[in-house]
Amino acid sequence: MAAELLFTAGDLARMRFAVCPMWEVGPSLRLLSSGLAHPVHRPWAEQVRPRLAALGPAHALLAELVPPTGYVPDFLNPTPAGPAPTLAEELAAIRATPAGRVRRDLDRLRDGRGGLGPRLRALYADPAAGLGRLTEAVEAYWELALAPYWARIRAVLDADVLHRARQAAEHGAARALNDLHTELRWTEDTLRLRHRTRPLPGRTAGAGLLLIPSAFTGPALYTRLVPPDPLQLAYPARGIGTLWASAPAAGTEALAAVLGRSRARLLTELAAPASTTELAHRTGLSASAVSQYLTALRDAHLVSAHRAGRSVLYARTASAEALLAPLGKG
Repeated sequence: MAAELLFTAGDLARMRFAVCPMWEVGPSLRLLSSGLAHPVHRPWAEQVRPRLAALGPAHALLAELVPPTGYVPDFLNPTPAGPAPTLAEELAAIRATPAGRVRRDLDRLRDGRGGLGPRLRALYADPAAGLGRLTEAVEAYWELALAPYWARIRAVLDADVLHRARQAAEHGAARALNDLHTELRWTEDTLRLRHRTRPLPGRTAGAGLLLIPSAFTGPALYTRLVPPDPLQLAYPARGIGTLWASAPAAGTEALAAVLGRSRARLLTELAAPASTTELAHRTGLSASAVSQYLTALRDAHLVSAHRAGRSVLYARTASAEALLAPLGKG
């Protein structure tokens, strides 16, 4: 089965790319709930799954809203105003979702699952209050599961957008669209989505096209078409296979000469986010010394701190990744 959308010249003129945090939230939650050892994301999942208990009721709410398979409510992926909305901007848009839109999406979710859980029934009864609780749950999940890794994920997504935009500039929009995903084909003025199980709500695009690379969608192509919003296509970004590859720790002498041996060692140990206690155990430094060095690195914008339950995880920033990248090549 295939779905088709007719595009005008105006639709193509409004084709754009965006990097959206919420398109990482839903698919990553789905991956974690599957319990599978994902061939690419296994290192990330093994680190994050044990932390989910710290979310408590927030995780239970998100698990009801994002089932392991099937439909996910469209209001979780609002149309971004720009190319790189922050999580705060997307959560504000979710909180502003009209009650009728929330209930229509939940009706569709209920029809596909045969019912709603208690938390979603509460959201249905009082969308305004429920969306407040929901966005707090998303924020807690983000801080625990995605924020410590965001610099690395964002670099992959930005690189994909750069590649696609250059492809469109050099070879045209049709080439870029046909190279996006095997389920997607552009011919003349028609965009075909192959193997789509549900019909689209119309025959024309009408408001442009929004292309969103994602790290966690897996091989699938995700769509969101809610008129009058533009069609959103979330597709697997290029370069995901190397997302969790660790750079070699060797060759940090030059960095140690600038930062000090202990600070340089901590940066290399933060290939995966870790707590002060974990870093002290790995390096043999005292917890107080690790805390002092991390504070200095944070002040220099080389590490960031993220709350995970009762502990704090430290992660390398994009600046630190860029600083270490030449070392891994040398």
